[in-house]
Amino acid sequence: MKLKLSLFLCLLLCANLITAQEIQVTGTVTTAEEGMPLLGATVSVKGTSTGTSTDFDGNYSIDGVS
Repeated sequence: MKLKLSLFLCLLLCANLITAQEIQVTGTVTTAEEGMPLLGATVSVKGTSTGTSTDFDGNYSIDGVS
């Protein structure tokens, strides 16, 4: 019983460490020639379904990127 409890606690600690590695990615999308902010551009994390669109100033923020 103590062994099972110890293993369960170890799994909880490992799960917490994995979640702690997620970060927030922010940036600005601009046009190549004039450097003007690009409204409504889609920004996504390659190989996932995580993504967002830029705001009026070309800014974006994606939470939970690991």
